[in-house]
Amino acid sequence: MRLSRFFIDAPLSLGQHELPETQAHYIGRVLRHAVGDAVQLFDGSGQEYLGELIEVGKKSVRVELREQLSGQPESALRVHLGQGLSRGERMDWAIQKATELGASEITPIVSERCEVRLKDERADKRLAHWRQVAISACEQCGRSVLPQINPPVLLADWLQQSEADLKLVLHPVAEPLASHAKPTTLAFLIGPEGGLSDAEVEQAKACGFHAARLGPRVLRTETAPVVALSVAQQLWGDF
Repeated sequence: MRLSRFFIDAPLSLGQHELPETQAHYIGRVLRHAVGDAVQLFDGSGQEYLGELIEVGKKSVRVELREQLSGQPESALRVHLGQGLSRGERMDWAIQKATELGASEITPIVSERCEVRLKDERADKRLAHWRQVAISACEQCGRSVLPQINPPVLLADWLQQSEADLKLVLHPVAEPLASHAKPTTLAFLIGPEGGLSDAEVEQAKACGFHAARLGPRVLRTETAPVVALSVAQQLWGDF
């Protein structure tokens, strides 16, 4: 039986812990775990904890953590993904896959052709949702450190704030990724469903970004981060 693994949004240590209500409900009522079942918990610090359920009730679950392990190492390549804001499942997919592929930071970008506009309370709810998407991806893929999920920002603001050894904007007419020297930090800009305008690409170049392409075919906004991060990890990271 596969060992169940859960993120706990609180510092962990060896010994007994009462789990937060959300995880307690999921473990006890949804997965129907029982006393004596083994679990593995992580808190985003890079450490993992093996333990056993010692109490499983309708509203509370207690676990005894008995062994501390070093978690999965992060890629030596730190990637900040600027992902054009897109609708519903497409944005979820991009964040999920970017997390699995080792992105250390993800920022939704509001650009000229974005079809989504988020304000105030709705933006807060989406940010919380995206963070949960990233948490679930970490639980599934074995990653011990959560990527930082930032609130949506305007493209111009993100371009000005971006700092990295290598900054790339995806564009069909450009040099391949392999033409660049190996960086330790990388900023990737990917457009929304309608793509970036020519003016936005030029704006990115003016802020130190290099145009880069992933091949002869035009990729969808949710496909591009999967391919871009895979190629980057293969060239310069931990693939």
